[in-house]
Amino acid sequence: MAEVNKHESDRNLDLVLAEFRNYQEGILPAGPGARSLTEFFASIDEKLEPTAASAPKIQRSDRNVLNLLTKRAKTLHIGPANFCWFTDPSQALCLKLAGTPSADRPLAGMCDSARCPQATHHPCHRPVWAEHAERTRTFLGDLGKTRKTEPARLQNDYDRALRIVAEIDAATLDQLDEDSA
Repeated sequence: MAEVNKHESDRNLDLVLAEFRNYQEGILPAGPGARSLTEFFASIDEKLEPTAASAPKIQRSDRNVLNLLTKRAKTLHIGPANFCWFTDPSQALCLKLAGTPSADRPLAGMCDSARCPQATHHPCHRPVWAEHAERTRTFLGDLGKTRKTEPARLQNDYDRALRIVAEIDAATLDQLDEDSA
């Protein structure tokens, strides 16, 4: 079990570093937790920037960056369509819905990443959301007239998936637009 935990910890640290590098390149996360994560990355970036009062030689090695990102990597829980930055159990929507506000881990099966303030969506999640939107659209088209309640529920689900895809695209395309200008 210790080996599994070590691999998971290393994977999370690699993911956080990759997302920090994306942040530095202007590829931002989307979702309710995006602002919090972006603010965290900005604070890390500030610590790496040389200031007039600091020593003239500052090393910006990956090791230094990893040391700054380690605490946040410990809060990362990976869902199929989002990253959960479980920093505050009292804000976790899944725990509120389950009535277990004192749990020490999120309940991934109850995650509603479109509403949870600790969830973020990244470019790697776009295919999952796009496929979900496509499948939901197919189900909407195949519903018979006897299904009276399902169209509204599926339409809401479809609209949410499209909104998340659009948010991911907007966060990614902003950087692509700047690069091409």
